[in-house]
Amino acid sequence: MNAYSGRIALVADRSPHVRSHGRVPGLLDRLKERDQLDLDVYWVPTDEVDGTLKGFDGIWLLPGSPYQSEDGAIEAVRIARENQIPFLGTCAGFQHAMLEYARNVAGAVDAQNAENNPTADDLLIVPLACSLVGHEGPVEIKPGTRAAEILGVERSMERYHCSYGLDSSRMGLLEEHGLVFSAHDDIGDPRIAELPGHPFYLATLFQPELSGDGTRPHPVIQAFATAAATQN
Repeated sequence: MNAYSGRIALVADRSPHVRSHGRVPGLLDRLKERDQLDLDVYWVPTDEVDGTLKGFDGIWLLPGSPYQSEDGAIEAVRIARENQIPFLGTCAGFQHAMLEYARNVAGAVDAQNAENNPTADDLLIVPLACSLVGHEGPVEIKPGTRAAEILGVERSMERYHCSYGLDSSRMGLLEEHGLVFSAHDDIGDPRIAELPGHPFYLATLFQPELSGDGTRPHPVIQAFATAAATQN
């Protein structure tokens, strides 16, 4: 098997208290052993995000909100989207990907996150009706999407650790400007967003890095890592 290499930026304020921060390096190492994806991994704190991210082959915005810098997290998403760099956002990464798209593409320049600014007039990211911290839940995948291609199923059970998500009433605004919501929960709330035409752009409210016992990378992680390793 041919070996592929790439540089991945893990954008997050690394903490031993965030379970995914401990899981992700091991999962990427497993992909190196199993799939010959030789990935150099660099941690980038949200308050240190700058134009140097353009030099990476993949950008993963990890959980761990509230971030030290909301602006830095959003800038990381913008850099990946505009520069065609494979992007994965999980949990808070999904939330901030929605903020970036709303502000910079859909024209909702004042869109805010209730976790950071609960009294704002335009709340795009709001408390979930039921907290999903530590829960598993079903996800329905839309046929014909990249998510469907990656997951290979119409329905899956995924693990969450979040209390905030996209206000579902705002989905139409983002869809009108090209974003695709390719998976939902049983009541229709969005769980995966993707951007057609981008080399790889996927954001999940669930945390694929917490799937299983940490020895077998989730298909979403494998697909992201492969996209990053074969970017050049």
